[in-house]
Amino acid sequence: MSTVYDKYESVIGLEVHAQMKTNTKAFCRCSTDFHSSPNSNVCPICLGYPGTLPVLNQELVEFTIRMGLATNCSIREVSIFARKNYFYPDLTKGYQITQFDTPICFDGHLHIQTDGKEKRIGITRIHMEEDAGKSLHDFSDNDTLIDFNRCGVPLIEIVSEPDIRSSEEAYLYLSKIRQRLVYLGINDGNLEEGSMRCDANISVRLKGTEEFGTRTEVKNLNSFKNVSEAIEAEIKRQIDLIEDGGKVSYQTMTYNAKDKKTTATRSKEEAHDYRYFPEPDLVKVRVDKDWISKVENELPEFPEARRSRFINEYSISESDADELTLDKFFADKFESTIGFLLNKNERSYRSVANIFRVDIKRIMNEQKLSLDEIHLTDKVLAMLADSVSSGTISATASKEIFNHILKGKTEEEQISIFKKSEEDLSQVSDNSEIEIIVKKILAENPGEVERYKIGEKKLAGFFVGKIMQESKGKANPKIVNELLIKILEI
Repeated sequence: MSTVYDKYESVIGLEVHAQMKTNTKAFCRCSTDFHSSPNSNVCPICLGYPGTLPVLNQELVEFTIRMGLATNCSIREVSIFARKNYFYPDLTKGYQITQFDTPICFDGHLHIQTDGKEKRIGITRIHMEEDAGKSLHDFSDNDTLIDFNRCGVPLIEIVSEPDIRSSEEAYLYLSKIRQRLVYLGINDGNLEEGSMRCDANISVRLKGTEEFGTRTEVKNLNSFKNVSEAIEAEIKRQIDLIEDGGKVSYQTMTYNAKDKKTTATRSKEEAHDYRYFPEPDLVKVRVDKDWISKVENELPEFPEARRSRFINEYSISESDADELTLDKFFADKFESTIGFLLNKNERSYRSVANIFRVDIKRIMNEQKLSLDEIHLTDKVLAMLADSVSSGTISATASKEIFNHILKGKTEEEQISIFKKSEEDLSQVSDNSEIEIIVKKILAENPGEVERYKIGEKKLAGFFVGKIMQESKGKANPKIVNELLIKILEI
């Protein structure tokens, strides 16, 4: 049913701030360790003492070039830093060192898949800057505490074109940006810890209209869920306002996840409000073709290419390939495990994929563990996959053995547990032994046999379940099905 909201189209652009995984800050040698005690990673430079001089971290430049190339950007040969002047309690210098009219990366794009089609999202710019400190309001009703550890931590800001038309497209684009950052090894993708943050610029217009509406900016969204919900809430607020005869103001908004509402915090600043001017204490950044070529040659295989290769080389399904390549570390461990297989064939590859997608993902979700916290070695995972693909153990037994080997602390312990469990749960493939079990189950369920024979063929699944239960999961399912149908059809 059509509603008033269907008359409108949303126009969305995202600004993603990503902390770079450099060891030291953007313009000094202080540590960037997130877990350090408050105000321990500071020095006169990042605290903005008079007379101090910043020195650019070369690794920040290289990381930015990586992201630029990974998002199809042009790399500017000469770029400069600027001072962005504004007051905030945790901005010690009273200005932020950033890039303004000459960003190092520009005119890029990424593609997302939406409604079965590929859509191009333009990237206006990627520029380097430093982070501000952190104000803490949670410890007292009367006081604000400030941790300056984050002052000077290197950031890149990735600014999209206003090509996004829905919260779903925003989610897909943000996921692709996060995936690129993590694959490149330059950011951990952790929105909750603030190492990746997102601002959403949102406007609405009547469908068919070319001119953009007045936009608002929803600041500091720190989860994918918040990004989607904040966009939806702001679109609704703007449409409701227009339909009531009001006008959207150019404002900065904040999103309250509890109330699922956006509210204005201040009027939006224009560029001239920040009084940008070239940073006098830093030289120009020069990036020659040799440097770009060096970085380009060191780029990893990206998820799209890896996905296609996994499908072609390992004969796994598209959905399996999607899931396996979502995270670089996950994809790396999958391929490393394949390297240890004794039987390199389609069945073994699919067995490895199934172990990763089902068993490993289950443990990660149930126990809230990262992959590197699950200390199963590639060799023992390959042994388990080989055992399934060769028919030595069933898929059901594989899950039980997987749970057993998790208890091993070392590779030797895991292999020992695996061999003992494999012996105990080895699959029965002897036709005569399985036939005895099949006939026993059919004899115990004459009513179901009769119903099967008069047309209830779905009861085959009932019999298979009973047979597998009787064999304690050890009967070869392929032989069970063949013998069951053969005996029932007599």
